[in-house]
Amino acid sequence: MKGIQVAQYVKGPKELKVTELADPKPGPDDYLIEVHAAATNFFDILQIQGKYQHQPPFPWVSGAEFSGIVLATPKNSKSPKFPVGSKVFGASQGAYATQVCAREVQLLPVPQGWSFEDAAGLFVTAPTSYGALVLRAGVKAGDIVLVHAAAGGVGLAAVQVAKAFGATVIATAGSARKLEVARAFGADHVIDYREPDWPDRVKKLTPGGKRGVDIVYDPVGMVDKSTKCIAWNGRILIVGFAAGSIEKVAMNKVLLKNISLVGIHWGQYAVHEKESVPVVWEGIGKLIAQGKFRGTTFTDQEYVGLERIPDALLALGGRETWGKVVVKVPQGAQSKL
Repeated sequence: MKGIQVAQYVKGPKELKVTELADPKPGPDDYLIEVHAAATNFFDILQIQGKYQHQPPFPWVSGAEFSGIVLATPKNSKSPKFPVGSKVFGASQGAYATQVCAREVQLLPVPQGWSFEDAAGLFVTAPTSYGALVLRAGVKAGDIVLVHAAAGGVGLAAVQVAKAFGATVIATAGSARKLEVARAFGADHVIDYREPDWPDRVKKLTPGGKRGVDIVYDPVGMVDKSTKCIAWNGRILIVGFAAGSIEKVAMNKVLLKNISLVGIHWGQYAVHEKESVPVVWEGIGKLIAQGKFRGTTFTDQEYVGLERIPDALLALGGRETWGKVVVKVPQGAQSKL
């Protein structure tokens, strides 16, 4: 197979190369998947640099999110959930290759009518946003939800989930194009967070021009300023720190407005709260079936072939994209080397 193997840490995506590798050897509980699309994530960039919390032993194939077709089922399974030929998406180390191994818990069926490209970017973003808003914040009809970085992968997922539950969505982003995208995915109001007065502009969009929002969805690190425009009993969801630094917040601000600071680490639900995982995916499936949730694949630029992975990661890291940046992996001519 062809893939992007990491034998030592690199400074950045430019150093990644597609090479010919031995086909993966599935374990007795593994499916073998033919990769048709691979999604990029910020943690992929951190991992190749040796800066992520989960670092596989060398050598390893980069990438985590993918979609494709089942080539072989687990030897230990007499009745596999996904027969050979099934279209699946999931997450497993080694997605930046033409084949990848994954266990059943790491796979889900590609939604009916969805492309491989859209499905490849679903496994991380959708449950993170659904879990945050529904399980952790209890979003409901009538709520006003502020979504930061609303044109990002988890941001667009959050916009759609909040709207599906009947909330009014105020979206922030850092460019005119990204604001346009957020609105196209359902945001009721859009605000450029590069403007220093954005908290005041948010408050003016709430009842009386001053009540504030009920829920803040923050994958960036904008908690402190968000306390200025949140309502009494508001919930601030701490989803990530895409801005690059871990924020510090004065706790008196939390006390004065009765604010709840709520973390969401979706990846650990499979460890600490397994029973919630199928509940979340069932909820996402219903939204998809109702036409209330669609794929968030970046479409302003097309990336085809594994050799475009570095370009896709650079664009992602440079904040030049919106949604999920996905690379198509053509079978039979996987690389143009």
